[in-house]
Amino acid sequence: MSVRTGVYPGTFDPVTLGHMDIIRRGAKLVDRLVIGVTTNPSKSPMFTLDERMAMVQREVADVEGEIHVVSFDSLLMDFAEREGASVIVRGLRAVADFEYEYQMTGMNQQLNNRIETVFLMADVALQPIASRWVKEIAMFGGDINKFVTDAVNRDIVARVNLIGRKGS
Repeated sequence: MSVRTGVYPGTFDPVTLGHMDIIRRGAKLVDRLVIGVTTNPSKSPMFTLDERMAMVQREVADVEGEIHVVSFDSLLMDFAEREGASVIVRGLRAVADFEYEYQMTGMNQQLNNRIETVFLMADVALQPIASRWVKEIAMFGGDINKFVTDAVNRDIVARVNLIGRKGS
């Protein structure tokens, strides 16, 4: 019997409650879930790759199932192939996400049609959460407790305070 491996890719800058919802649910669909932490050149990360890796690793420590946190800097389909994945797990929040994900899935199928993409709808209460908005709210001193765990909140507040001191 083979092990069904899924890959859940993202920048996770920072990892939110929405991400954690997809991780928990995705872990139930596969025997092994690989969380692929990457850097998107079009985004300006608040945290380094190593910091994001450590953050995700800490947050998934209590999630049931076999979960691995791995960094990658390649095409998603090449990474998924290297990890032995048969499934890419993607979270959807809204119609706008679907349009983007639909196009990306089509391109990924052209690159490797042996790996399927599975979409999980975010929990209704978590649908509005986006990492970029969490960072923006935090940068302006807003309360982000509803969007991230306490530990991630502390990480973000510490980073915002550090950025604020550097900017002074």
